[in-house]
Parts: sequence; C-alpha cells; structure tokens
Amino acid sequence: MNAHTTDAHTPYRRATVIGGGVIGISWTGLFLAHGMDVVVTDPRPDVKDQVLAGLDEIAPSLAQLGLPTGDLTARLHFETDLATAVADADIVQENGPERLAVKQEIWKTVEQAAPARALLATSTSGIPATAIAQAMRQPERLVVGHPFNPPHLVPLVEIVPGERTSARTLRQAHDFYTALGKKPQILRKEIPGFVANRLQSALFRECVHLVTEGVVTEAELDEIVTDSIGLRWAAAGPFRTFHLGGGPGGLPHFIQHLGHAMEAAWPGLGSPTFDEPTVALLTGQAEQAFGDTPIGELAARRDRAQIALMRALAETTDPYAQA
Repeated sequence: MNAHTTDAHTPYRRATVIGGGVIGISWTGLFLAHGMDVVVTDPRPDVKDQVLAGLDEIAPSLAQLGLPTGDLTARLHFETDLATAVADADIVQENGPERLAVKQEIWKTVEQAAPARALLATSTSGIPATAIAQAMRQPERLVVGHPFNPPHLVPLVEIVPGERTSARTLRQAHDFYTALGKKPQILRKEIPGFVANRLQSALFRECVHLVTEGVVTEAELDEIVTDSIGLRWAAAGPFRTFHLGGGPGGLPHFIQHLGHAMEAAWPGLGSPTFDEPTVALLTGQAEQAFGDTPIGELAARRDRAQIALMRALAETTDPYAQA
C-alpha cells in the first residue's frame, strides 16, 4: 500500500493546526509527511515537547503507509499567537476544546486573520458547524472536517456542512482530504455527533450493558467483536452485510424474514449509565485486561494491525466499493 504526497501544484502548501493534543499531533504528522509546511498553535507552554514526542511515536506508522518521514519536523513551526499562526495558511485545521464558546472565539479570530483563500475546518466531534460559525461574518467558509482517530491512519474524514456552508467549501474540503489519501464522506445534513461517532456510541452502549449485566467481561466482548462483526464490517458495511444475508432476494428478503425479529429485540437493548458502580466495574476490568501493557505499546499494536488490515483490503478488487 503506497501512499502519495501532495504534488507541487496543490493550493494547500501551508497548514495551521490549532491544538497540539492527540488529534492535532496526528494531523500535524500527516500534513508534514505530505510535504506541507505546518504551524502548530497552542497556548500551553509544553506544547512543543508534547508535539515532538508525539510525532516520534507516529512516525513508524506514517512510514508503513509509504509516506516519507526523514526530516519530518524540518517544516514544523510553533506560534502561540493565533492570529499570527494563521496569517499565511492555506488550510486551518482546528482541534481545540469541545466547548462552543471557545470554538466560536477561535474562529472569529481565524476568520479575521487568515487569508481569504484559506480552507477553514474544525475537527469537532459533535458540535455543529452552524453553531460554531455564529460569530463569523462569512459562515459559508467553515466546515467540519471530523477524522476518525487517529487521523494520520484511519481513512475516514466526515465533512459536515453547516446551514450556510457553501458548496465551494465542501468541494475544497473533499479535494484537500482526498489529496492526503483520506476517504472523505460529505454528510447530506447536519446532525449532532455526525455518523461514525453515533454508530460507535450506539454499539458501545450495548457493550457497557452486556458487561455490567455480567454476560461477558470486557476482554471477552472485545474478542467477540474482533472475531465477528469487526472483521465482517471491515469488508462489507452493515447494509451490504444484511443484503448478502438475504441471499438472492437481497436486503428486502432479509428484512422480510429476519428484520421483524430484530426490531422486536430493540426495546430489550440496554440503557446503562456511567454511574459510580458502573465506572468502577469498567475501570477494574480494563486494568485487569490491559493494565499490564503501556498505552503506547497498545496503540502501536493497534496501529500495526490496522495497517495490515488496510493493506490486505487494498489488495482486493471490488468494483462496487464506491457504489
């Protein structure tokens, strides 16, 4: 699986990454590996050390994707003043705190200081672009560019318009993320949590229910998922999976014969809460199942497996993959 870097003719050569946390570091590494100049802006005094350490951790994954990682930080700069940081940006990727008032203030400043040509994207996990752009004079410029963590590795980027986001901005965002080797999806309407996080939340709610009810442990549930629907959905999503489950009759046949039984079970799904006993149970089981291995090593194992899976899937030929 060979990744490609953005060519010299792309309009996006200079990126500003707002926020030097986990998501910001991941975006920064990806942009740098694609030959872009990157400015990271974050008011924390230790942000430079944190970003450099994070880039060292993800560099092996970038290399496995076929991206150049030699002198990765040669085009990396840091700037604490937000207006100065975005003054020459072609793309501004914001990953600030998930607080509406903070994001509104950030984007008010960015809009005033960034070039008119700049693509403006927020990595918010659930706050609508419509709400964030309320303080902007040109809300049509802002779009949600929500990655699935970690952004340098997982292909999906959800592009979510606000009520006034322009079609031009959507096209720009789609072209930009595609040039980075991502697989962007433009959502047809704005919805809290977008799509991937809503699906993840729905499944995790039932995971928590099954564990708290004593049906399985966390470790056992993880194995069940990775040995069944995790593998299946990596090759074919839920709808195609059930379309295949219907045999020659496809999805209509599946719904006719199995759908009503599935629907009847929906009210029996769990509705757990993160109360004190639940948190204590989940924390204890996580410590028992994963606590002996450092987080960094667990993440490295995950990334190696993810890359191997992506590489295997890339080698398959599926003319209907984009249908």
